[in-house]
Amino acid sequence: MAMPISIPKGFKVTPEQFDQLAAIDQLSRLELTETGELIVMSPTGGEAGAKNFNLYIDLGIWNRQTKLGKAFDSSTVFILPNGARRSPDVSWVRLERWDTLTSEEKQGFPTIAPDFVIELVSPSDLKNQRYEDLQAKMQEYLENGVQLGWLIEPSAKTVEIYQAGQPVEQLKNPQTLSGKNVLPGFILDLSEIF
Repeated sequence: MAMPISIPKGFKVTPEQFDQLAAIDQLSRLELTETGELIVMSPTGGEAGAKNFNLYIDLGIWNRQTKLGKAFDSSTVFILPNGARRSPDVSWVRLERWDTLTSEEKQGFPTIAPDFVIELVSPSDLKNQRYEDLQAKMQEYLENGVQLGWLIEPSAKTVEIYQAGQPVEQLKNPQTLSGKNVLPGFILDLSEIF
């Protein structure tokens, strides 16, 4: 009988140990910070999972129509330039940047920061007081090359927009979000999220 393990906050592993842990099928989502802190993310509940799916499918449909890049779900781990291994809820990489990766890099954890990310605040994030952690993660994305990011908090109907070279923009109850010049023509209807 397998014994469950409890990983304390701040527990650190090497990048190689992270890769070994991530290869174990029984584990759900893992991330590794720049300083080597291992983060184990709890599985998504039904409501949050449905919202994540809607975000992913809307971006995916736009991407299929435009063929401008590659879209990814929350199970994809990216190795950022600072060495962190992060798994955004939804992400997208411009095709010309994706095509610079080797076949091996595309098969494993891509060594690239996405151009666009979405993080959806889940009820467990709020319950466990991890909102500030998500805001710090969004800043880390920008510092590592992400051009546009949305931190969406469905229960408060708020969105924080993170854009390279711009102050964070906070929106209360927006109906839509624009992909701006990063995702040309992409408009996200938030009625399925709020």
